Amino acid sequence: MAERRLVRDLMTVGVATCALDAPVPEIARLLLEKDLEAVVVLNPEGHGVGMISQDELIKAYSRDDCRELTAEKVMRDDVPQLPPDIPLAAAAQIMRDQRVRVVFLTHHAEGLTYPAGVLTYRHFLRHLAAQDDSELTDLGIKAARQAPLQTFIEKRDAARRNAPSSDWE
Repeated sequence: MAERRLVRDLMTVGVATCALDAPVPEIARLLLEKDLEAVVVLNPEGHGVGMISQDELIKAYSRDDCRELTAEKVMRDDVPQLPPDIPLAAAAQIMRDQRVRVVFLTHHAEGLTYPAGVLTYRHFLRHLAAQDDSELTDLGIKAARQAPLQTFIEKRDAARRNAPSSDWE
C-alpha cells in the first residue's frame, strides 16, 4: 500500500510555526489546540532554524523555569526534512532511523527556505487505517484547501475578536 504512494500524496500542506521568542506555554497551547506533533521555529528573516516537538516540551517541563523559557531555549537546532517525491515506505523507515515522529517538506523561493508541508506518524496511521481514499481527501498536494485571501481574512477577524475593542476603533 505505502509503496504506491509518495510523501506528497499523504503530507499536510501548511506548517505551524513560531518565533524564536515564543514562550513555551504558548507553544504547548498551539500544539494542543491544533492537535500538532511539532512546530518549526523561524528566525526574524523567516528561515526555519529549528523545531519544537512534544518531546522538547516534555524535556523543558522538567525544568523549574519551564514557564519562562522561549522557543530558542528548548528547540532542536535542526528541522528534519524529507523530499516530497520518495515512497512512503522509505519515508517511514527514514523517520524511524532518525528517531523522529515528524518531518517537514521545505520550499525554496527567492533565497528563503521555509516549511511548506509536514508528515507525521499520524499520517501513516491514518493511511493504514483508511478503508478507502475517501478518508484521506484532506491530505496531500491535491487536498482541497482554502484560498490564501480567505485564510488571511479569517486570521484577521480572529485577531480582532481576541484583541481589546479599543485596538480596532
